Amino acid sequence: MYQTLYRKYRPKNFDSVVGQDVIVQTLKNSIKNNKINHAYIFFGPRGVGKTSIAKIFARTVNCDKQDGNICDECDKCISSKSNECLDIIEIDAASNNGVDEIRELRDKVNLVPSELKYKVYIIDEVHMLTIQAFNALLKTLEEPPAHVIFILATTDPQKVPETIISRCQCFSFDRISSKNIVLNLENICKKENIEVDKETLESIAEMSNGGMRDSIGMLDKLFAYCGNKITYEDFIKVNKIV
Repeated sequence: MYQTLYRKYRPKNFDSVVGQDVIVQTLKNSIKNNKINHAYIFFGPRGVGKTSIAKIFARTVNCDKQDGNICDECDKCISSKSNECLDIIEIDAASNNGVDEIRELRDKVNLVPSELKYKVYIIDEVHMLTIQAFNALLKTLEEPPAHVIFILATTDPQKVPETIISRCQCFSFDRISSKNIVLNLENICKKENIEVDKETLESIAEMSNGGMRDSIGMLDKLFAYCGNKITYEDFIKVNKIV
């Protein structure tokens, strides 16, 4: 089965993340210096790396080497890489936004990790939780077990109660510069043997409005339409630009 370019080139470690240098360095240092918070909130526009970095952090904080990067060799790294890992739990708040789901989470957080050092909960689109669900989550954030880390991600932090935000270490994600998007697209094109001029890549970057995921998705769409040779005229045609 064909794997989309965005999934294929999603960053797998901190060193492969593009355009969020300050956040990456801060998280790496916190792991190296063993200054790990029990809760984080990542907020910013869609497609700029919030969930990707959350997943990388969840694996890196559990790596035996603890040098700020995933070694991908130790038992913990091998376990955390598996889709069947029980200690890295991803929750989509858009479809699991009720108080019952959060109460179930609260009941399970006291269980020690089955394979890793930390049990990490990644709650995406956390602003979609109901008020009752936020209240249930707040009780867990107030007195979290030592083996649990929460990473909340949202595109709309204004909808997250201040009581939640105040108990998290906050990271504001920026839109990615067109220069960094173009460089990343050039790298992908080189690996995929796609022939495309810089003007087209710059146009893709401009249309994506600072979102790396959207830019790679557009490249994938053009790749599907044109094959290995993409022209600016193809970009105009596919996007119905007059």
